[in-house]
Amino acid sequence: MMAAHSTDALGIYISLPFCRSKCTYCNFASGVYPASEHARYVDRVVEDISTATEWAARMKVELPRNVDTIYLGGGTPSLLAPALLERLFTAIRTNFHVDPDAEITVESAPGQIADEALGAFQTVGVNRVSLGVQSFIDREAQVSGRLHSRAVVEEDLRRLRSAGIANLNVDLIAGLAGQTLALWEESLTVLLDAGVPHASIYMLEVDEDSRLGREMLAGGARYYAELVPMDDTIATMYTRAIERLQQAELQQYEISNFCRPGFRSRHNLRYWQRRPYLGLGLDASSMLRTYQAAEIPESGYVLRSTTTSDLGEFLGGREPVETAWLSPAQQHEEAWFLGLRLNEGVNLAALKNEFGPEKVASAIQVVERLAVDGLLASDGKTVRLTAHGQMLSNDVFQEFLGLDASEIGACKPEIREGLLSR
Repeated sequence: MMAAHSTDALGIYISLPFCRSKCTYCNFASGVYPASEHARYVDRVVEDISTATEWAARMKVELPRNVDTIYLGGGTPSLLAPALLERLFTAIRTNFHVDPDAEITVESAPGQIADEALGAFQTVGVNRVSLGVQSFIDREAQVSGRLHSRAVVEEDLRRLRSAGIANLNVDLIAGLAGQTLALWEESLTVLLDAGVPHASIYMLEVDEDSRLGREMLAGGARYYAELVPMDDTIATMYTRAIERLQQAELQQYEISNFCRPGFRSRHNLRYWQRRPYLGLGLDASSMLRTYQAAEIPESGYVLRSTTTSDLGEFLGGREPVETAWLSPAQQHEEAWFLGLRLNEGVNLAALKNEFGPEKVASAIQVVERLAVDGLLASDGKTVRLTAHGQMLSNDVFQEFLGLDASEIGACKPEIREGLLSR
């Protein structure tokens, strides 16, 4: 586990919420918006990039000028016109210094990377693409609202590699409507045959903010809700994915992420390692540290902010709607529930160095109790989730909230919930 330092480089995340269709299980702030909104949206994001330094100074937080990761998420960022994509990167490079070897990731839905978009990727320096495949079974993809087939995914992978982009990720979801253990095995086989160096495996979340989730909670049958596998089956699928990916030398390094050596997602790692990032666009989050100065009351605190999830409000210029200061005690809690997501676990010596032995002692009591329950394992130097603990990770993470009730910070519950569900 790595603590954030004032000399850290910055990661930039840009949310591009435009989709051709809305997946039934999706709870993100994305949708099918008219193309006429794209330019207005980019105008607003470029404005925020240009004024980021001013905003950081007003908030009294450090905003590193050096950028080593850029991540365009969505939505489907590849739908953006090449000229708009190039405008975003011009704004970033005008206002920040982007490392020559920076990891630059763009998410895309299969079948939605036009030749012009692929050319723009090369122009702006994209070197990593994450494909939201979710299933290689055509019927599963169809009932989930996806627009692609297995053949389309395979062709996209070929085109991306031909364009010189070999750092590729494929997302799969365990628990889609109509999914069986046999079909899941087939999806895993196709994934492994594709030879991608990174894969993300997610278990379906029943969320009231998605159409499928609302239907399942209501006991309805729309969106094939009655065909969603039982929780035990989904857990078996997840466990089987770990086994098969490991056999294929895609090692698990985080609860949902697997890769070959040298292909960990550098941008996503900064979330779990609590390194600084600036989020721009709809429903985007930032994490920045205050200046270490005696005259600043919040010195040593962390600022977490999130922009509005309403497109109209965002285009209207609304500033972050959620702004919270995390006290050192709350940062200590985060160090546990974010660090435990990583297979390498939490380094006790680093934690004591950052927060002090007394504060860490309260967490050790929680560790000992959860170890008895078989959810955590410790060798005295590091603490990790067990395989059983990974299945119940959110329950484990909740145990590390409120470790020091005497130091109450200002973090809003909504922000905490968002961190736990990353």
